[in-house]
Amino acid sequence: MENKRIGHIIKVNANMVVAEVAGHIIQNEVAYILHGTERLKAEVIRVRANRAEMQVYENTAGLKVGQEVEFSDELLSVELGPGLLGQIFDGLQNPLPALAEKCGFFLKRGVYLEALPDETQWDFTPLVKPGDKVLAGSWLGFVPEKIFKHYIMVPFALSGSLEVISIAASGKYNLKQSIAQVRNSTGKVHDVFLQQIWPVKIPICAYAEKLRPLEPLVTKMRLIDSFFPVSRGGTYCIPGPFGAGKTVLQQLTSRHAEVDIVIIAACGERAGEVVETLKTFPELVDPRTNKPLIDRTVIICNTSSMPVAARESSVYTAATIAEYYRQMGLNVLLLADSTSRWAQAMREMSGRLEEIPGEEAFPSYLESRIASFYERAGLVRLHNGLTGSVTIGGTISPAGGNFEEPVTQATLKVVGAFHGLSRERSDARRYPAIDPLISWSKYKGFIEQEKEDLGHEILRRSHEIFQMMKVIGEEGTSLKDYIQYLKGEFFDFVYLQQNAFDAVDEATPKERQVYIFNFIYDIMLAEFKLDNKQEALHFFQKLRQLLRTWNSAAWGSEEFKKIEEEIEIFLAARA
Repeated sequence: MENKRIGHIIKVNANMVVAEVAGHIIQNEVAYILHGTERLKAEVIRVRANRAEMQVYENTAGLKVGQEVEFSDELLSVELGPGLLGQIFDGLQNPLPALAEKCGFFLKRGVYLEALPDETQWDFTPLVKPGDKVLAGSWLGFVPEKIFKHYIMVPFALSGSLEVISIAASGKYNLKQSIAQVRNSTGKVHDVFLQQIWPVKIPICAYAEKLRPLEPLVTKMRLIDSFFPVSRGGTYCIPGPFGAGKTVLQQLTSRHAEVDIVIIAACGERAGEVVETLKTFPELVDPRTNKPLIDRTVIICNTSSMPVAARESSVYTAATIAEYYRQMGLNVLLLADSTSRWAQAMREMSGRLEEIPGEEAFPSYLESRIASFYERAGLVRLHNGLTGSVTIGGTISPAGGNFEEPVTQATLKVVGAFHGLSRERSDARRYPAIDPLISWSKYKGFIEQEKEDLGHEILRRSHEIFQMMKVIGEEGTSLKDYIQYLKGEFFDFVYLQQNAFDAVDEATPKERQVYIFNFIYDIMLAEFKLDNKQEALHFFQKLRQLLRTWNSAAWGSEEFKKIEEEIEIFLAARA
């Protein structure tokens, strides 16, 4: 205890505590408030002379002025190593199943467990030999973890060229056993273990180069991939009103997107939604591997009933774990649900710090905080020439579905794609409820630009005619305009909408999307012999039914080919 810096509480304001301490204080340092037998974790968020203003990651009921605060001299950090996959953590990286086992149904405050079990033995295989030159992030060896090779890397905190002094032979080791020693240019020797500790608010930059994300990330959602694509290593946001399908869309994306690792950060969502995710994921079968989906998933869980300060830590913890797996040459998808709750936590803390408020009482630094989070996405080239990526998708829950509010506007300035959910489409049961008239993407997809532009134009024109028909009625619309309206509705129903309860239609691979889109493109350009509106309506209703049936037929199957022939015969009769 003689080396510990001890301060004393002078002020308690909900989950913000101010302590006075002799000696230095570090910004973002972790401190522990000593309350009886409890040690409550806190983080220094502002330093004023000898006063540390801290956000506490626990319920602060019962704290009193004069109680001791122990400063750790360490930043808020996470454990990185084998054993992360398949885990469910809270925002402070406590494994929730183990915590429930220890504390029962109601989690106790001040209880912190090791994120990774120290005693577990891992089968290590070396990849380097003594005398080899390495850099921070270089691979020294690997251990098997679920379906991946989990590479053990030179600690990210080391700098410059390093020399391998010793490397462990193939065999079983636990997290506390040194598996290598490396020496830096000054002659200092560092031990390397299977795990390493890294501060969550500092991005991991142990790579050779950050590249521009150009390759599309296939989510198998037709509306996203064909019209508003996301690049591997890019960023996107899904704002939408309550009940419009944000969480369902994220769960479908996490299951079907062509990525290696999925990290879900539930930061402040209602407990019911989080429980549904926790129950569903262990039972889901990964369509790529036919193994449990949880084997390539990490869930960071922080519900709205948990202390608000923990929402911030859950976002940064998820980003750090995503960057760690990116360093292994893997493609990682990070889904944050929802960043609005995180922003609300920032607003709450800003108010308690008595900072000058910005728009709608959010802190003036809201934009920079959101930007710094999304900037942790990216495609990188590692020192060994391989590439890895982190793609970040965040949902936003604007009050009343108002996209003009500060969190949505701050996010739109930094993301590469905007998938805006619409209450009208959701109420009309058009899923996914992404509104194609307001959404956009800066990324290049795999559909030819000319064809994609025609699709947008048909949807816009159809919507304009529909709005006109509301005023002047169907009778006042010309047959040509009415057919344009029907083409837009047909395109929406058979291509933009997907049935999440249909095993085939819930996920459409890239090849099928291109094939179907080109098929429908020809229909959009075709002229049909239709003498009146009633005949046109019946024609497109029949065509819609045929295409919907086609969507449920397995790709390349006999049924698929048979329905395609039936559609072509039907079209030829009216061409």
